Amino acid sequence: MFRFLHAADVHLDSPLCGLERYEGAPVQEVRGATRQALAALADCAVKEKVAFVLIAGDLYDGDWRDYGTGLVFVREMVRLREADIPVFVIAGNHDAQSQITKALRLPENVRLFPAEEPRTVVDEDRGIAVHGQSFATRAVTEDLSVRYPDPVSGLFNVGLLHTSADGREGHEPYAPSRPEALALKGYDYWALGHVHKREILHRDPWVVFCGNLQGRHIRETGPKGCTIVTVDSGKVRRVDHRALDVLRWAVCEVDATGAEDVGAVLERVGTALKADAEAADGRILGVRVRLRGACTAHRLLVADPERWRSEVRAVAADVGRGTIWVEKVAIETSPVWDAKELADREDAFGGLVRASLDMGHDSEVLTAFASEVAELRRKLPGGVFGSGDGPEIGSPDWVRDALPSMADILLARLLDAADGKAASS
Repeated sequence: MFRFLHAADVHLDSPLCGLERYEGAPVQEVRGATRQALAALADCAVKEKVAFVLIAGDLYDGDWRDYGTGLVFVREMVRLREADIPVFVIAGNHDAQSQITKALRLPENVRLFPAEEPRTVVDEDRGIAVHGQSFATRAVTEDLSVRYPDPVSGLFNVGLLHTSADGREGHEPYAPSRPEALALKGYDYWALGHVHKREILHRDPWVVFCGNLQGRHIRETGPKGCTIVTVDSGKVRRVDHRALDVLRWAVCEVDATGAEDVGAVLERVGTALKADAEAADGRILGVRVRLRGACTAHRLLVADPERWRSEVRAVAADVGRGTIWVEKVAIETSPVWDAKELADREDAFGGLVRASLDMGHDSEVLTAFASEVAELRRKLPGGVFGSGDGPEIGSPDWVRDALPSMADILLARLLDAADGKAASS
């Protein structure tokens, strides 16, 4: 019996640009996360006493800014050499042969597969044959797997491949392959890279995306790490995930339905963030908070969104005690009033609702209004409009996204004024 470790998409020293614009972002911790995750991989390999390690492409995020990136990798591989653990590596689209201009001598336990053609490395002592091919250029569009060698009889055969498989949302269709064709190749295990979400495409034989080692932004949520494969009598017996990330990304959905005031909403935020922090198991947590649901508190939330976003961040600081960083607060609540009913009214309320609804469907009006917003943005000091994710401020898409909030603010103030007038009369 033996175990091996399957990892991919380390993206060592990924730049993670733009962090400085986020208030309170743990810039240094996030930028060092990929190095720490690689060190955790080496720790895991030694602790699990694996027979070998596989890295299925995108070890690097692109060309090195300096030799420090390569030195980090070499140091961790030397640790594995001292534990008598060989490492098999292929290059993917981010670290293709044409992308990397610098190089360092690798320890003798590391085998980097060539890009010219697929090769097989046989290790008789461990009873394995590893087949693989690196990317020659960033955009490889042909199915590399069709030219992979036949399995070596009597050995445990592993295919090491960087591929989009049959297509995955958010990933370029590089080196496409069909999972059913891979399964018919005769290998005992396919170690895939490129797709950052862990996924098992086939069992017996196993075809596995292990996911990336460390999430790099809010679109890469949940535990990240490697896969430990247990082999006994030439058969895969277990395929287990090991979380190795040092910073965890999460989207915290807070149901504000029925909340009568913002204090009640913030209590729910605290409860939800506490649960996410516990699930992160002591890691720094980068979280996007989404407030959703119809509630009376909606009027106050949209009337002063910056204040309540800051309040959410204050709750996170209290709950997380420095371990939670709020990347963004999305206020997506809705009023308790019926927009359709308001639109049918023959007064200012109805006219405002109808105008906002009509504007959202009129491309000419959107473009004209967007032009006015863009001109205003040019005249105002930088930072007035804030910054963040989503469409460019002043674009038609930004106007369309902003319309519901704009209408909500106006409606809230009109209704508050009406309530105040009624109360004083």
